[in-house]
Amino acid sequence: MVRSLVLSAAVLAAVAPAGAMAQSEPQPSAQAETGQPPQRIRQVTLTGEEKCPTAASDEIVVCSRLDPNEQFRVPKALRQAPEVPAQNQSWINRAATVDRVGRVAGGLPNTCSPVGTGGQSGCGIVAGQAWAAERRQAQREAEAAIPESRTDIELDDEPQR
Repeated sequence: MVRSLVLSAAVLAAVAPAGAMAQSEPQPSAQAETGQPPQRIRQVTLTGEEKCPTAASDEIVVCSRLDPNEQFRVPKALRQAPEVPAQNQSWINRAATVDRVGRVAGGLPNTCSPVGTGGQSGCGIVAGQAWAAERRQAQREAEAAIPESRTDIELDDEPQR
């Protein structure tokens, strides 16, 4: 009995490595064997017919393909500067705001205030500033309404008759 167990163990030991070598499964990487996270994660944006680069043993490569229509455009995150919150503005901007509020409250000239000796003289300036703000807002809304990709429209070089 013991002799047959030793004999079958010897046969299995001889056959097991040959069976493992015959498998076509990929061998585990050094990172998988150690259980350590990768040292580097690389994100690559591909254009045209570029191929994703191969990763080294201690890194992960994440590839994304860029739409050819978006290739030379400014990224969406950088297209429109967000408004700066008041607590992040410079002291010069804060001082200018306080000065403007103080001038309107005091009815000084060029403030469009019903109080004081010349407050009405700034109403044209305030109307112009309001018009410029409305125009900027309308432009932002118009840019937001433009579709991202216009590949479905064919343009003719010849004028229509």
